[in-house]
Amino acid sequence: MKTLSIRKFPELGYAGTEAINTLCTNLTFTGAKYKKIMVTSVMSSEGKTFLSMQILRTLSELGKRVVLVDADLRRSTIDATFRLQYQDKEKLGISHYLAKKCELEDVVYTTDLRRAFYVPVGYAVNNSLALLNSPRFSMLLDQISPNVDYIIVDAPPVGMIVDALEIAKSCDGALLAATYNVVRRKDLLDARHQIEKTGCDVLGVAINNVPLKVYNSKNYQGRGYYKGYYSQYVKSEGGNKG
Repeated sequence: MKTLSIRKFPELGYAGTEAINTLCTNLTFTGAKYKKIMVTSVMSSEGKTFLSMQILRTLSELGKRVVLVDADLRRSTIDATFRLQYQDKEKLGISHYLAKKCELEDVVYTTDLRRAFYVPVGYAVNNSLALLNSPRFSMLLDQISPNVDYIIVDAPPVGMIVDALEIAKSCDGALLAATYNVVRRKDLLDARHQIEKTGCDVLGVAINNVPLKVYNSKNYQGRGYYKGYYSQYVKSEGGNKG
């Protein structure tokens, strides 16, 4: 299997680590039904990719075998942000696989995080929807699934392009990243309804950039939020389906 190193991983403080730990523990409580989990947002720059990477690391530290699939085919930032270093000069990814230019074993990389694997984008494309609509996308997830405990799919913002809804069709559950006091409740509910129409359950919302004085307040804590770095987790209103 091909290998890569993650050269830059932002350090979290105690509160941030606890928030991510709580989120990942909650994911394990959802049961075997939710194995393929999409991470998305309403708008861009809301921390969905950071959240995806933290989930990858934390679930692997909890003893789970987990793979992160980068499905943001138009505007992936993982490689640059986390400074991924590939051993092989030729970096193949999901765009190559969906275009039938390689096979599954060519795009799954083992990382320097124990039990953590990664499927990169490969190369950016403009016709991302056509590729994601291919049966090969579901096939990729289905082929990986028996060998891991979780598949985390980093998807584009659901409020920007339709790609995320196409991805959701192949996933069991979804997490939404949202910026505190920026994204409107109506937009979050609209995103939730759109995702659930695909048959994918929305498991919760991770609220980012919460000011220290806000999440230390009794009112904030009393509404079910978990403290953290700038990533908070709260179950979506109405709870899980089923």
